[in-house]
Amino acid sequence: MKRCLWCNTSNKVYVNYHDYEWGLPKYDDQILFELLILEMFQAGLSWETVLNKRENFKKAFDDFDIEKIINYDNNKIEQLMQNKGIIRNKKKIEATINNAKIFNDIKKEYTSFANYIWSYSNNQVLHIDSKVIKNELSDKIAEIFKKKGMKFIGSTIIYSYLQAIGVINSHEKECFKYEKKN
Repeated sequence: MKRCLWCNTSNKVYVNYHDYEWGLPKYDDQILFELLILEMFQAGLSWETVLNKRENFKKAFDDFDIEKIINYDNNKIEQLMQNKGIIRNKKKIEATINNAKIFNDIKKEYTSFANYIWSYSNNQVLHIDSKVIKNELSDKIAEIFKKKGMKFIGSTIIYSYLQAIGVINSHEKECFKYEKKN
């Protein structure tokens, strides 16, 4: 089977992510939050690096429980800074706490974060060329998130996020997961 060229086929974790997760529509707020945080930690790094540490992140960040993360204090931040299994960037850890609060506010306002994020595509999967790394939609959402106070959230990160959660499907034409545009 042919996969997208970016998928390192020698890494089972990466292949499973590509085959069973990336580009598939997601509506569970817990998963939407997890992927947003992981995408944020990717800033300046490769997605493969973050993905390889995903299980460590889940353990370190209480399975991405928003209510717990919102209440993290300096002791928890220091504990995370000592965890060699995750990316130990204090600004990103602090941004996780900050972004959890904003994510939760959006979730409350729109009944779910899924309702909010999917409204930007009129609840449709957008099929976009795989060579694109950002677009008007990711620019718009990143700008709105920044205005709401989110950190480490630029247009490229948001574009990757939209791909990860299936709002944007960018599988390459040669990939067995490719779907023709409507």
